[in-house]
Amino acid sequence: MNKVLLIIPAYNEEANIQMVVEELRDHYPELDYVVVNDGSSDRTAQICRERGFNLLDLPVNLGLAGCFQAGMKYAYYKGYPYAIQFDGDGQHRPEFIASMAEKMEEGYDIVIGSRFVDSKKDQGYDIVIGSRFVDQPKDMSVRMIGSRLITAAIRLTTGVMVTDPTSGMRMFNREMIREFALNINYGPEPDTVSYLLKQGAKIAEVPVRIAERAGGESYLKPVVAVRYMARILISILLIQNFRKRRKG
Repeated sequence: MNKVLLIIPAYNEEANIQMVVEELRDHYPELDYVVVNDGSSDRTAQICRERGFNLLDLPVNLGLAGCFQAGMKYAYYKGYPYAIQFDGDGQHRPEFIASMAEKMEEGYDIVIGSRFVDSKKDQGYDIVIGSRFVDQPKDMSVRMIGSRLITAAIRLTTGVMVTDPTSGMRMFNREMIREFALNINYGPEPDTVSYLLKQGAKIAEVPVRIAERAGGESYLKPVVAVRYMARILISILLIQNFRKRRKG
């Protein structure tokens, strides 16, 4: 497990970051992590410094793509064979990282923590409320409708079924770390997953559960979510066909 670096993008996560990192340090000391503060305007960076957390402090807000790339550069130059995107809001659960790492050992390039890979059609998915996992309906969710459309688009363009393309909990091997660290236009989004599949990347999914956001509010409001899904669909169906992979 000490082969894995947790990259924790954090933008205005003062309500959550201490809880997230201290859980890792107290209960999963075998895991390495780095908090990438994405130019937060709140106390995120200050909390990390006061608590002695491993911190990359970006001077300006780069957005998720730039923030994640900074973390991947850290992973690349530190020599980590595996890196995983791990949310700073408490939704991603560290107890599932071991099974993801085990799957990586089978020779995959990317392992996605999927909420739906073991789900039967029309069933709910699990989230955490307090200390309990409960079923929630998924058919009425704007995000779920968008996720299903993205799944269909990826399958149409690559022939591969990805049950949870919008999951942010993704683990990458050394080759993928290098791709993200040294090249531009490698945002941690479903269209990049689709593109890498077309380039021959081997991708697997393992079942995970997600938790409620511990504090604060998600930026992905319904209107923003619709725009996001539309942009990703256009990218997968059209733009990725013209994308060239930079070698070396």
